[in-house]
Amino acid sequence: MPSTYRHNHYVPVWYQKGFMPTGQSRYWRLDLSPEKVVSGNRRIPRNAVTNWSPKKIFAQDDLYSTRWGEQINTEIEQFFFGEIDKLGRNAALFFRSFNGSEISEGAVQNLLTYMSVQKLRTPKGLAHIETLTRNNDRTITLLLMQRIRDLYCAVWTECIWQIVSGEQSPTKFIVSDHPVTVYNRACPPLSKSCRGSNDPDVRWHASHVFFPLSMDKALVLTNLSWARNPYQNEIRARPNPAYFRPSMFDFGKIQIDRMLNENEVLQMNYVTKKRAWRYIAAAEKNWLYPERYLENPIWKKLGDGWLFMPEPRLLNLGGQIVVGYDNGRSEAFSEYGHRPWQSGYEDAQRHRIESESLLRFKAEWAMKFGREYVAHAHQFGRVRSGTDSDEMTERYAAIAQRYRGRNRSRR
Repeated sequence: MPSTYRHNHYVPVWYQKGFMPTGQSRYWRLDLSPEKVVSGNRRIPRNAVTNWSPKKIFAQDDLYSTRWGEQINTEIEQFFFGEIDKLGRNAALFFRSFNGSEISEGAVQNLLTYMSVQKLRTPKGLAHIETLTRNNDRTITLLLMQRIRDLYCAVWTECIWQIVSGEQSPTKFIVSDHPVTVYNRACPPLSKSCRGSNDPDVRWHASHVFFPLSMDKALVLTNLSWARNPYQNEIRARPNPAYFRPSMFDFGKIQIDRMLNENEVLQMNYVTKKRAWRYIAAAEKNWLYPERYLENPIWKKLGDGWLFMPEPRLLNLGGQIVVGYDNGRSEAFSEYGHRPWQSGYEDAQRHRIESESLLRFKAEWAMKFGREYVAHAHQFGRVRSGTDSDEMTERYAAIAQRYRGRNRSRR
């Protein structure tokens, strides 16, 4: 049995290398809870900051090895993760350079599967599975992880996707030991939803998923229900919250070319750090401490409460998808994945509320960010971007004035 399969990277080396400049082979790791060693009558913490190669960190011996009596089996590392990491790496590379001109259904599915498994496979993810199942047998946990590998894929397929860039920021994205990060502005780090191995439920309206693709690019997923109506209860479930079901993806809705300023990158790194299990790493030592450069980093108010939100002026109502096949069969899905025979496929009340709230959101966003769209998308073979006209600017100003002073959340 090759010993190489017993040293298990829960954050793959290929992924870590994306967070270092070309030619750099080591980067800085911060231990958020360093062990203490006994020296005389004192317990002294080990150095919290070390300079390591990616091969040395975010790894643990026999994390994925299963045991049957005295026999140790490494097939999970060798075969299960081997194929997922290979396909996930290619998908991540595709989306790092995605400009809307090329479509790859395989890249979407492979990235979704990789991200879902990546969230489950870390020490934090495995601990969460054990907590939910009230099980402390690691072999059973690993077998269950393989069975639920696509747990999050349907929900994430129906999110609004943004590929944001930190290229213009001197500070770049950092990586953690739990790199698929969930941020919900109503769930600060000490809340029940964030204690221990918990993360906010990805199906809650205001739960964003933040996945750095490299030191310069990151994927942000936002529930459509929250993008259309960021004035509702943050911790209620989105429409059609079921996990395992068919879903459809629309490449034309991917938002690209949003350039983040340094303060936005620092805030995202702050979220990464606060949601890490134990370790974070960065190409430069000072990037490990984003809180030092932020004024009053109040969880709910990061980015004025809209840190991870997409450009709303690229959003529309509707979104039902009908797919036809060569044999004459067809399938239909609502924008939330409902099938025609399911309750919620058509919902007049939801449509009315989202129509009002999306217009309000567009107006308040325009007042904050200005007339130029902060991102664009490729839809129906053309680029959707823009600048608000004088007439539209006046209309947005009037709408924003009408709602001024009202709370953003209706909780």
